[in-house]
This record gives sequence, C-alpha cells and structure tokens, in this order.
Amino acid sequence: MRKLNLIVVFNKDLSKTLFCIRAKEPYKGLYNFVGGKAEQGETKEEAAYRECKEELGVEIESLKYVPYQINSDEIVDISHENLDRVYQYRIPEHLSALVFVGVQVYIPFGKGNRKIKGYVIGINNKVNFDISKIKDIDSLVDKSLAIENRLIVLASFIKQNFGGTMNEALKVVMPIKNSIKAVEKKTVSLLINREKLEELIEFNIKKHNLARVRLLECFRDGVDGVSINYEYLTKTKKISLAVLRYFEEEGIIDIKAQTMYRNPINLSSIPKSKEIVLNEEQSYIVSSFYDDYINDIRKTYLLHGITGSGKTCVYIKMIKRVIGMGKKVIVLIPEIALTYQTVNRFYSEFGDRISIMNSRLSSGERYDQYLRARNGEIDIMIGPRSALFTPFDNLGLIIIDEEHESSYKSDTSCKYHAREVAIKRA
Repeated sequence: MRKLNLIVVFNKDLSKTLFCIRAKEPYKGLYNFVGGKAEQGETKEEAAYRECKEELGVEIESLKYVPYQINSDEIVDISHENLDRVYQYRIPEHLSALVFVGVQVYIPFGKGNRKIKGYVIGINNKVNFDISKIKDIDSLVDKSLAIENRLIVLASFIKQNFGGTMNEALKVVMPIKNSIKAVEKKTVSLLINREKLEELIEFNIKKHNLARVRLLECFRDGVDGVSINYEYLTKTKKISLAVLRYFEEEGIIDIKAQTMYRNPINLSSIPKSKEIVLNEEQSYIVSSFYDDYINDIRKTYLLHGITGSGKTCVYIKMIKRVIGMGKKVIVLIPEIALTYQTVNRFYSEFGDRISIMNSRLSSGERYDQYLRARNGEIDIMIGPRSALFTPFDNLGLIIIDEEHESSYKSDTSCKYHAREVAIKRA
C-alpha cells in the first residue's frame, strides 16, 4: 500500500471536519474526513490516520496538523509587472469581523516582512501553496474606503483589456481613496419641565456652580421645546464639555448630532425649470428606449445631434423614466463642458437627488458626494470619466454626453476608454 505525507487542517477541538489538502498526485486535492469519531481506545489522531487510510486506500507516513483558517487574497499596493499577482494571507482572529472583500490592509511582504498596503480581493479557506508559509494580515489601513465588489470586477476588466497592473486598475475604480471627517450639526434639547428647571437653577446657584447655571438659564430664557445650537453654547456662552456631559448623563439634556453634507451646489439659487415638451422625433427616441427598457432589452444607443438640438431634453426624459423604476443613473460629461449652467439644468429638474463629481470639488465635498451615492441618498451622479465608478447599488442607465471627446480616454499610467468601461459596467 502506498505511503503519503499529508497535511490535515482541523478546527480547534478536532471535533468536526478534518481536511487533507496536500499530497502528491493522484491524491492531491481536498478530501473530507469526519473527525471526532474515535473508536474505543483510539485517540482522535489515530482516528484521523484510520479515516485517511479507509478513504484513500493509502498508508500515512507522516501527518502534520495545522489549524483551520480563513485566508484572504491580496493585490499588493505596488505597481510593478513582476508583483502583479494575487498573494494569500491569513486573517487573524481579532480581525475576522473587520476584513472583507475590498478593504485595504497592511501586510508583511517579502523576506524582510516589509509592511505594505494591499487590497483584499477575495476571502476563502483554500490554500494555494505551502500553508506553513502563509503570513498573517498585520492590520487595517486607517480611514481607507473599501472598494465595492462589483468595481473590483471592473478593475480586472480594465487591466485585461487596456494593460497596466491590477493595483493601478483598482486605484482607477476608486473615485475616493480615504474617508474624511464628517461635518456635524449638534443641537442640545432640554428633557425636563419648567418647574424642575427653576429648581435646578436655584440649587446650582446655592452651590455656586455658575457654569451649570449659565447653561440652564439659556433654556429658561429660550422658547419651550426649541433646541439650542451646540456651537452657540460652547463658543458664545462658553459652556464647557464637562458641564454638557454632566447634564446629559443625568438625563437633563439630550445632545443630537446630524451629519451635514458639503454640497457643492447652492440649490436655493436654482430656479425650477419649465416642463420639457419634446418634438415628434425626440418623443420617438424616448419611447423606443423605454419600450426596450421595460421589456428587459439592454443595449447601447447612439444619439446624434448638433449643439442645441435638444439632446439634453432627451436625456432628462430618459432619466425620469429610469429613476421612476427605482434605478440610479450616471451622466458623464467632459470636464470642459461641466459648467455651472449645464449642472443647473439637471438640478432644476431633479433637485437634491442629484450630485456632481469633478476635480474642482474639495476633498470633503467629493467624499460627501461619494457617501450620498453609496447610501442611496441620490439618484443621479454627473461628472467626467471618474464619475463612472460611482458606487451605486442599482445602476440602471449610463449616459455619455459628447462621447467623441478625447477626455474620455485616460492618459494616466492605467489607460482606459470610459466608453468601453461604461459598456462593461452596464
């Protein structure tokens, strides 16, 4: 009977399933063994030997045990052809709930275990090489944003069709790289009635707690039921955080924080648009598109028309039909054509359910628009080619205005054409 050297992966108490994962051909592969069913007088290790023998019909010369583990596939943050492949790392137990596909992590790399960044592109329990050489993920990259799973697939398409490395492609599909501190508006509300408020003021006056009195008097002098701005209390009235925390812990006040998005467009200055009336030819285009759409026919359309021919009116009507079905829309416009008037045209139709993404926005504004899209708080994203990677969950339509423009071709280290990538994403 043939003898084999095997590695068996086991769970912590050896009570459930054992896997034989490494052996020479023809036995190389994954086999299931039911562990923990030791016969009388037999140890669990002896049971594993016996089950391997019965299952494979072989004798075991040596048996190596390693703990059952979950591994992650990584693309390292180094753009070099020789390193452009998947590396496997073990997910340590304390990070098991934090590591998922798309997250950025620090990993020990090379013989010197130099700590570098990598992107997790897969999680599994399969081992593709010597399990004893697999290293642990070191930690998560602070404030980094995870890449959406579907965008990782898009990055792979870019690499395969336009060249470059997977690392470069992953960076392309990330319109926002890092999280930025949110802008919050805090308000403070009183939770007790007027009678108890007066009692508290009198009590704290006697105790010479003047800072507490100053806060309570703000509520006494205000209107019942109206919250007071947090910044007004801390900056104008000089109320300390310690005083606010004390009253909050005592159940006397309630502090609420509301995230305020940095909106690059002043909606109050945009007048409501007039109802769009399409001509016969425009109506035919919209109707043909919609008939295909409701019948689940998905294809690419080319809309030809000179400047001023009403292409934008057709776009708007198409968009209304699509978002009326609960879908999201991306509208690509060349950066040079992304003017205030162009954006206002869309805002006047769709209000705050629309956003923009371009190079003129501050990092905070870009991050907030990314969050609004990911959280489903907008239906339409307008921008140059980078807007193509907006993290919409239910994307229904991509419009590329002035598709012939050269700006849709990326000339960075990772070259791609937005038209081809848009077709793939759609």
